[in-house]
Amino acid sequence: MDARFTDEQDEIRRTLRGLLDKRCGPQELRAAVDTPAGHDRALWTALAGHLGLPGLALPETCGGVGGTVTELALACEETGRALAPTPLLATAVLTAPLLLALGTGAQRTGLLPRIASGGLTATLAVPGPALATALALTGHDRRGQWAGGGRAGGVQARRTGAGWQVYGQVDQVLDGHSAELLVVAAHTGGFARSRVLLFLVRGDAAGLTRVRQTALDATRPQGRIQLRDTPAELLGDEAADALPALARLGDTAAACLAAEAVGAAGRVLERTVEYVGQREQFGRPVGSFQAVKHRLADAYVQVQAARSAAYYAAWAAAAPAPGAQTAGPLALAQALEALRRAAAEGIQLHGGIGFTWEHEAHLYFKRAAGDELLFGPVHRLRAHAADAAHVFEEAGT
Repeated sequence: MDARFTDEQDEIRRTLRGLLDKRCGPQELRAAVDTPAGHDRALWTALAGHLGLPGLALPETCGGVGGTVTELALACEETGRALAPTPLLATAVLTAPLLLALGTGAQRTGLLPRIASGGLTATLAVPGPALATALALTGHDRRGQWAGGGRAGGVQARRTGAGWQVYGQVDQVLDGHSAELLVVAAHTGGFARSRVLLFLVRGDAAGLTRVRQTALDATRPQGRIQLRDTPAELLGDEAADALPALARLGDTAAACLAAEAVGAAGRVLERTVEYVGQREQFGRPVGSFQAVKHRLADAYVQVQAARSAAYYAAWAAAAPAPGAQTAGPLALAQALEALRRAAAEGIQLHGGIGFTWEHEAHLYFKRAAGDELLFGPVHRLRAHAADAAHVFEEAGT
């Protein structure tokens, strides 16, 4: 493994950081999350049109840049640093890989170039609070019962004379209120022969109702979608097995989420170090006190270790190797812990302004808590990784 970044990868980071510093400051961030979409459409157009972010990990034949998960993770690190509310995670990380892996030739040709150009936003809708299980981050359900178990609840799909229809409800969908394309996981075939398939649902389809939800992390907007005999198109063909594809997607998602969390942790730590160097107490900067130095040093070491783990997870997802299947969940667990630690220290060391609504410190803490609710918790990420690696199995069993 060569741990050095290429000139192109360094340029992606520099260019993206410069753009976000200009276009996604604290005021722009708060204005964006208050819009109906929950993100700045003009910023998304710039990120997609000028930098090609949605197509970083898509092949050139599909209109993408031809990069790997590594480039996508580096981009996520920079968007996480700014807490930029964009459709990047839902569109490029959670949805585009599924379209590339399972889609028919016509589906890939018709959808992926539009995603790569930023002209189409998409998201993955998984019934119930089971996104982490569906992505095999905190468990592995080989029957896909999180999609409804073939009984009432979840999302069901049935074939009609005119095609497929889906019926059900999904309460937590990233950008579900604004995405122009939904990839919906649904059960089909009845309970005795049930299996999970993925379906494409247009954002303006008949029978689709969606509402933006109030989320703990406002920079990560979520929506609730209701499907009432909504016309849908099967992603790929019926022979395609959606569950292994979702599990493989989990490696990519975990690496990008870990990089995003590391970017946020590094930024809130930078701001805290800057502040304690300026704030004075007892006639000297707060940062000169030994106890404060120790706390910030511990947080720094934790962030740097998480950054290394995130980079390795991105490399492992881009070039899978034996024994690297647990890198993503472990890196995500370490990054979420580092972000939570750095954000908590930031709130406390900023003193009286650290916990106010007007300051940005609480936004970083909410990002850590919100991501752990969606993709964790941390102890389950580690427990599942240990099970997958057979850490606690006795020799010879």
